[in-house]
Amino acid sequence: MKIVVIGGTGLIGTKLVRRLRQRGHEVVAASPSTGVNSLTGEGLAGALAGAEVVVDVANSPSFEDKAVLAFFETSGRNLLAAEAAAGVRHHVALSVVGTDRMLGSGYFRAKMAQEALIEASGIPYTLLRATQFFEFMDGIARSSADAERVRLSSAHLQPIASEDVAEALADVALGAPVNGILEVAGPDRRPLAEFVGKYLSAKKDRREVIADAEAPYFGLRIDDRSLTPGDGARVMPTRFDDWLALSLAGAA
Repeated sequence: MKIVVIGGTGLIGTKLVRRLRQRGHEVVAASPSTGVNSLTGEGLAGALAGAEVVVDVANSPSFEDKAVLAFFETSGRNLLAAEAAAGVRHHVALSVVGTDRMLGSGYFRAKMAQEALIEASGIPYTLLRATQFFEFMDGIARSSADAERVRLSSAHLQPIASEDVAEALADVALGAPVNGILEVAGPDRRPLAEFVGKYLSAKKDRREVIADAEAPYFGLRIDDRSLTPGDGARVMPTRFDDWLALSLAGAA
């Protein structure tokens, strides 16, 4: 069948497009670079013509509160209207585990707004909420660092490899809509400071990593429940230590 991946040239999108094509489907990798822009509506009608499934993995280029809300609301409305006109039978969107518990953040408020639009659209849908990606460890470290130390929350995370996110999304896209929320996570649950400490150590970064329950995560205090999945989550196989070793080997 024909599947359109919005954000199909990004970190998750490229992996998802490859998997779906390997499974024998016609896949459109839709992004501004390929002439499809959900924010302006450019190219949407043509890309969605004949599509049965749309998977939205696009992300806002700005995380500033007003900009990120405008992105998800505007692109969401444009995309869902185009899907309704094209007769799309399943809308899949990638979201974040803990979105509804992190509403002190403008980004998470914007993701909630996106989810609400999808739920109200009348198009059969599945929301897949994933935990933080292994690939984000560097950005998390930079957000909490100075020249000599990195102060991070001691709250637990259960992060996931981006390859595993793409695999889970492919399965969801090829399955029936659940008209609800699914969760996916990696197998390891540890303190955030421990994950980042291992990452920095492997990268030969000698800055001290300090675990602090009060340290903010992108401006918000978190606890063990904030960003970890519930009991019914799908747990993917890639362990953090294995991913880290492969990443270092690939960079060598």
